[in-house]
Amino acid sequence: MSDLVTPKNVDINYETETPILYEVIDNVAWITMDRPAFNNAQNGQMTYALDDAFNRAVKDDAVRCIVLAGNGKHFSAGHDIGTPGRDLHHEFEKRLMLAPHTNKPAAELLYTREQEQYLGMCRRWRDIPKPTIAMVQGACIAGGLMLAWVCDLIVASEDAFFQDPVNPLMGIPGVEYFAHGFELPTRVAKEFLLLGERMSAERAYSFGMVNKVVPRDDLREATAAWANKLAKQGRLGNWLTKQSINHVEELRGKRSAMDTVFHMHHFAHAQNDLVTGDSIGGVSGKSAASANKRDGNAA
Repeated sequence: MSDLVTPKNVDINYETETPILYEVIDNVAWITMDRPAFNNAQNGQMTYALDDAFNRAVKDDAVRCIVLAGNGKHFSAGHDIGTPGRDLHHEFEKRLMLAPHTNKPAAELLYTREQEQYLGMCRRWRDIPKPTIAMVQGACIAGGLMLAWVCDLIVASEDAFFQDPVNPLMGIPGVEYFAHGFELPTRVAKEFLLLGERMSAERAYSFGMVNKVVPRDDLREATAAWANKLAKQGRLGNWLTKQSINHVEELRGKRSAMDTVFHMHHFAHAQNDLVTGDSIGGVSGKSAASANKRDGNAA
């Protein structure tokens, strides 16, 4: 008796074949999410293209610094939970020696997929041996946080905001790359997760989650100034310095905390499946956006 299932046949309509743009300027790789019509919501197509772009930048010795950006009004609205390009049931070639996910039953499907595409890839990107900068404007929501948080520095525009609303919306304790308790003080992290409200760039800066806040019109220039400075510094020195701080985070328990909360996250997915028949509690991209607009005062 097989414990596998027949993969679902779901129509997927990608609006672009190039969800990630890549260019190198003055020894800096600019990696840009390019799904502006959907506020750079992250589907599998984008996530694997992003992994390819990071890998390309790492392998190019001419690249000395990497900037991650998002085209359009917003940096990223998070995981894709409702566009025509949502590809939950599409099988990509795994990067982390994990089994296929689409032929797995029940909770195993999502658990396998998110080990790869969210937790596993984010950890890979955090450990890139070159300095990385997230250039954030507009919304940086849920899955968008993971992309910003894996970067070494965050430069944000004055209109940027940060938010993880998955507990109020779905009953899930934060996104898969659970860095909340390391990015924010304890009670602020609890507020951020329990209430799911927007945090302004200025407030995020006050807690050290953001390194610099600038007017929207100055965002590219300010980010490029730091990137160009880092690109001129010693390659090994930058790498060792980055490793040293990452190692301190590991000694503080970052990896084990993430592993624990990842399992809580998937317990919540399984609970939603049992209670509502849907792993995210019936929330759609439209309903999430509507709730966010209704409750959208930046903290």
